[in-house]
Amino acid sequence: MNHAPARTDALGHVHAVAGGDARIASLVPSITELLFTLGLGDRLVARTGFCIHPEPDVRAVPKVGGTKDVRIDKLRALAPTHVIVNIDENRRETVDEIRTFVPHVIVTHPCAPEDNVPLYRLLGAIFGREPQADALVTSLETELDAIGRTAWPARRVLYAIWQDPWMTVSRGTYISRMLARVNWETWPAETPEACVDGDCSRPNATGERYPTFRWSDALVRELDAVLLSTEPYRFTETHVDAMERQLGVPVLLVDGEMLSWYGSRAVAGLRYLAGLAREGF
Repeated sequence: MNHAPARTDALGHVHAVAGGDARIASLVPSITELLFTLGLGDRLVARTGFCIHPEPDVRAVPKVGGTKDVRIDKLRALAPTHVIVNIDENRRETVDEIRTFVPHVIVTHPCAPEDNVPLYRLLGAIFGREPQADALVTSLETELDAIGRTAWPARRVLYAIWQDPWMTVSRGTYISRMLARVNWETWPAETPEACVDGDCSRPNATGERYPTFRWSDALVRELDAVLLSTEPYRFTETHVDAMERQLGVPVLLVDGEMLSWYGSRAVAGLRYLAGLAREGF
């Protein structure tokens, strides 16, 4: 059977099947967790400081800086054969430098919950974990089917990921498309040029995919609710209370990992999202 399509990454590069001596570095927190789920934890030789799951197993993997500030010297010293990166989370110039000393750089870019299916199969096919990948595909498709069977009422929400400056997500992002599964439509309405016709291949278009905004009465009138994410900014219930008094609309603290992490967490993330939607505003 030809597995080449399953081994094609987000840039269209087809990767060879890795040998049993593969040394993997993951520069993407959610993919680090996915690799452990696929049974590849013992092949991980490097991770970022933001790769915090699964505990406590992940602690044994050496850290090489952050997703945006990778310590190239540390990474080089660990001699990975494969490095897994993401178009949104890692800098292009960093990835270009890594390519000079790492033979296999696997580029990922899930833009919607269903994109986890090819992601699972990509890593499963490259690293010989097809049965584990297939099991994840089945679990994910079960959750997608379950959430799709409910006629969720339409809601307009603003999903805040940062303050000073305030930042939100465009409709071309994974987060927005996750929320769309329960008919929660994110503000603003525009889809950035980086995601025309579902193509989200333009890397690090931060100003378009994660726009800044200012609060105004006109904006608040468009919203049914504001969602404050626990990551990357650490919004808390204190922020929720203050914002509800200020804005006069429902404000919810939501688990950013559950709604923004693709990989194996997406399965539980869909269940979490359905629970939020059932509770309502």
